[in-house]
Amino acid sequence: MSAHGDVDLGHTVAGWTGTALALLGCAGTGIAVCAAWTPGVWLGLALVAVAAVVTWVLHLAGWGKPGGPRPRAEWDWRTRDAGARAGHAHCLGCRMSGPRRAAAAAPASRPALPVGQPFEPSPVGRARGVVRGTDGQDRDGRTTRAARVER
Repeated sequence: MSAHGDVDLGHTVAGWTGTALALLGCAGTGIAVCAAWTPGVWLGLALVAVAAVVTWVLHLAGWGKPGGPRPRAEWDWRTRDAGARAGHAHCLGCRMSGPRRAAAAAPASRPALPVGQPFEPSPVGRARGVVRGTDGQDRDGRTTRAARVER
């Protein structure tokens, strides 16, 4: 068991490569600023931009990971992502890579509400269906956290 518990931390070849390049670029930029060397500042910033592009390309090549936790068998950082070729749903990088991958990675559309059914938006910042009334209870009759604290 690791120091972080039994969780998928998302370590991948794309992530480690991008992090190393971005760290070198930031360190180089910092050293160039301290040395007052303007071309070094631009070279360091260019390396940070290259880190972003390299990470994206490695993700598209299958060396990254899809969003969310992976199965335990795929936690090793050297494991390739089998679903990368088709694209990941809800992945901006996959949608930006071109129309073919974007179509495969596009999230499924939600069905429209039937005609005549009222639309009720959920309140911002609260769980759906939980609206605190003046009596300190939500819609389901449970005592709310704020009411418990006040008592």
